[in-house]
Amino acid sequence: MVKRIYLVIITAFLLFPVSVSASESSAVISEDTLTSQAKAAYLMEAQTQKKIYAKKAEERMYPASMTKMMGLLLVYEQINDGALKLDDRVCASETAASMGGSQIYLKVNEEMTVEDLLKSVCIASANDAMVALAEKVGGTHEQFVLMMNEKAKELKLCNTHFVNATGLHDDDHYSCAKDMATIAAALIKEGGEELLSITSTYDSYIREDSDQKFWLVNTNKLIKQLDGADGLKTGFTSEAGSCITVTAKRNGLRLIGVVMGEPDGKTRNQEASQLIEYGFSGYESKQLYAKGDAVDELCCEKGTPVKTKLLALEDAYYVVKKGTDSKVKEKQLQLTDHELPYQAGKECARLKVTMDDGYTFEVSLGTAQDVQPASYVDLLIRSFRQMIA
Repeated sequence: MVKRIYLVIITAFLLFPVSVSASESSAVISEDTLTSQAKAAYLMEAQTQKKIYAKKAEERMYPASMTKMMGLLLVYEQINDGALKLDDRVCASETAASMGGSQIYLKVNEEMTVEDLLKSVCIASANDAMVALAEKVGGTHEQFVLMMNEKAKELKLCNTHFVNATGLHDDDHYSCAKDMATIAAALIKEGGEELLSITSTYDSYIREDSDQKFWLVNTNKLIKQLDGADGLKTGFTSEAGSCITVTAKRNGLRLIGVVMGEPDGKTRNQEASQLIEYGFSGYESKQLYAKGDAVDELCCEKGTPVKTKLLALEDAYYVVKKGTDSKVKEKQLQLTDHELPYQAGKECARLKVTMDDGYTFEVSLGTAQDVQPASYVDLLIRSFRQMIA
């Protein structure tokens, strides 16, 4: 009878294995066993790039399609500068159309909007779409690669060199886990919610108004498997192995994790998830200001009214190791708009906050009320009052 009971229990476990969530599994993961299969890994907080974990993070390795993060960074810089618009049309060259690997099968002289090409790169990691964007921004693929390497110098990346915009293998095309995380942080800052709304999209379509409608499916399955994940870029070549740069945000805290040289996609996703969970289990964000809180006061000598409150336009958090706390050490107010009028609720200043543990962050501020330019009569009266005060 006892043997039958044991047999039933064993059979039940085989047929119905107990599933363990990523957060539960992270509780038994130590730093010593984290990313055991990866050749390199890095974990940091996104805003200040505070290092949380590193494994051979500065060793040169092949980044595969994670390379495209640098290309996307340059594209979004052009968009934010007004030099490129999402509805601009891009004509595919023979070079772009000839790209192998992941692709959307662009035809020579086919036109596609910048927006659809971005979707193709961010969701499906399309090499032809990336080269088409590269040629649009740089004039030629080769010139765009020069721009990528210049940007790498600007970001102070010491172990990165690009040969192409796609990540297709070349012995002289390399990066490292730390540099990939740094690029990711810059990309998130530049692309903002517009970028993350694309990278967090599981599937979408291009060529929707044609008989060649094309289905895009996200190569990053963690956006459905990992709580708070909304990007960022996968990569694979036989030389690079399976790689991913993943970002997730919970309770105001955004982390960026990189694993490189994983043996396969399943292991890559498991270890990347565990890496992110490890970060969230050890660090937390605490709120300093809630959206709408009065943070400071702005004095506009040539405005009406002369003084107005500056309100936080967003919730503001600071990051600490769990079980510890930090206090504000310094605040620096900087105007981002130097010309009146100011519209209530629109950013006109930013507050840089430094905590006593060195953590820094910025808060977007706006006036509590509209501030208009003072009239000539108002300015004359104020001058007179100052003279007799």
